[in-house]
Amino acid sequence: MRLESTRHQSPPVSFRDALLRGLAPDGGLYLPAAWPAVTLDDLRAWRTLPFPDLASQLARRLLDGEFADAVIDGLVREALDFPVPAIEVEPGRFVLELFHGPTLAFKDFGARFLARFFSHVLAGQGGHATILVATSGDTGSAVAQGFHLVPRVRVVVLYPRGKVSPFQEAQMATLGGNVTAVRVGGTFDDCQRLVKAAFLDGTLAALGLSSANSINIGRLLPQAFYYVAGYLAVARQVGDELVFSVPTGNLGNLTAGVIARRIGLPVSRLVAATNSNRVLPDYLESGVYRARPSIATLSNAMDVGDPSNFARLLELHGGSADEVRRVLYCTATSEDETRATIRRVYERTGYVLDPHSAVGWTAADRFAASPGGSSRPIITLATAHPAKFDAAIRQALGFAPPLPDAYADWRARPLAAIDLDQADYPQFRRLLVSDC
Repeated sequence: MRLESTRHQSPPVSFRDALLRGLAPDGGLYLPAAWPAVTLDDLRAWRTLPFPDLASQLARRLLDGEFADAVIDGLVREALDFPVPAIEVEPGRFVLELFHGPTLAFKDFGARFLARFFSHVLAGQGGHATILVATSGDTGSAVAQGFHLVPRVRVVVLYPRGKVSPFQEAQMATLGGNVTAVRVGGTFDDCQRLVKAAFLDGTLAALGLSSANSINIGRLLPQAFYYVAGYLAVARQVGDELVFSVPTGNLGNLTAGVIARRIGLPVSRLVAATNSNRVLPDYLESGVYRARPSIATLSNAMDVGDPSNFARLLELHGGSADEVRRVLYCTATSEDETRATIRRVYERTGYVLDPHSAVGWTAADRFAASPGGSSRPIITLATAHPAKFDAAIRQALGFAPPLPDAYADWRARPLAAIDLDQADYPQFRRLLVSDC
């Protein structure tokens, strides 16, 4: 498997090298130079497979030649050992529940896959690594949990102080061991800038820096697997085209859907559902990409003003805004609309959407009613368990759904986070060097 930078100023690398590097030397993001083809016959043959076996088949196609099939099967089945149910909430309207992993969010798919392959590669090389990850919510907890106590790996998670939910903070700042949590006085974009600056700092080479954001191709590729699982669960017959509505902020989840479509999944359109952070819809309206400070919302994991995966999204469409518009229907949802959707869907169906999934549902409603909409089934990705956002759900519905029993004591777990008063790179660099 050969991967190239989106900036095309670095030499191609293997998947193993891209996994360990995270960001390409020229500052670009890695993408495969060529994509395998998944045929309708493949999809028919895979239709009855349990999700871990389906994921193994897809990983074999994508990672062809990098690892023995037995290694891929073992690592994937260990990483993705939880269900991915598709629930028909209303006729022709489904949610694909991606929150049955250990941190109750879709980021578990990529983080657990990455952790196991990362550890396997390091063990073969006798090396060590420091994982840097900036998070606006669920990524940090998934990476912290996925890599916790993994040999040869140190994890540093940066998150904006006061802009993640208390439960999200507890999931990443109470682990200790090889996981260091850093609270930054600023926004997610400030955290992201610190991470990017560290990657481009040649004096830190001895730390073996790598990323577990969706910057890292090893976290992005397995997210395509659940699109295939959702399609096979919902399509009446293989070959029918469906629509996916995707809550998106840093654009990794959306890019994974584009990848699934690229390798052959019959997807007619992808609905790109954003909150008040309108970078993508504004780009598609104007043709001009303009980063801006992020805006805090109920769907905080999507509060991104300069999404890293925009470069990949554009590259996958040949650099053409018109081609992106052909594939994507993009729309933004306000806070009032998010709350109203949570209430409306619950009152009509009894199903509780978390704020991110509510953004996706609202966008799907809008697409279905648009002139270019269709009567094809729509699958909205339910990206997080609603109990992770108890304040927002309580405000909308008057009650909060319970967390699974494994998290009953989360409020009693002591936080152990290091504070950075501002997004100051020299201060962050000193922390990295002193804490190694």
